[in-house]
Amino acid sequence: MKLLATGSAMVLAMATAIPSSAQQQSLEPVVEAASAINQSAQKSQVTIDNIADNMQERVQQYQRVMKEIDGLKVYTRQLEAQIGSQEQEKADLNASIDEVSVVERQVSPLMLRMIDALQQFVDLDMPFLPQERQQRIAGLRELLERANVDVSEKFRRVLEAYEIETDYGRTIETYNGSMTIDGQEQDVDFLRIGRLTLIYKTRDGSELGIWNQEKNAWHPLDDSYLSNINTAMRIAKKQLAPDMLMMPVFAAQ
Repeated sequence: MKLLATGSAMVLAMATAIPSSAQQQSLEPVVEAASAINQSAQKSQVTIDNIADNMQERVQQYQRVMKEIDGLKVYTRQLEAQIGSQEQEKADLNASIDEVSVVERQVSPLMLRMIDALQQFVDLDMPFLPQERQQRIAGLRELLERANVDVSEKFRRVLEAYEIETDYGRTIETYNGSMTIDGQEQDVDFLRIGRLTLIYKTRDGSELGIWNQEKNAWHPLDDSYLSNINTAMRIAKKQLAPDMLMMPVFAAQ
């Protein structure tokens, strides 16, 4: 027993007497492994943090994209409604164009007949402003042949010519011109009172005449009408206020 105890004490003493350098050598692998684990854990944590941040950013981006998609869906529905409306307008316009083509084919012959009627009316009317009125009709005929003018504009011009001819019947005017008197061309002043009377007067007042619509010819007037004719011409030029005058008129039979 004493020998055994002594042996045990010696073993303990030997174990206690192991140098500290040996312990350090035996613990270094453990410390290094723990350090490596800590570094790996830190790297993993950084990676996890980056992934978490990235995921949060992706979530926010996803939410923004979803909001944009919702807005685009609303905008798309509006566009679809507008497209549907435009398609209906397109169909209506095509129908209107077809109708316009039909109307245009009908209006063009109508305008030609209106111009022919206007020409006939001018030919049968008193011979006042003959050149101006004939040029207006010739201009209308030329206008009908132009392809770069809308039918609406052509029709407007024809109606305008009719309005001008209508206005002649309720206005008074005087203008200069020339006519053949006793075989000689002379400068004269014309006086038109509506479509009732058309009178000419030479510049010196020596010759007076009135248009006879029934005979389609000029009829001479005596100089007793000269004063009233001069007064009427001044009224037509707005040099005098309108007044009652005694004027010669050929009454219809």
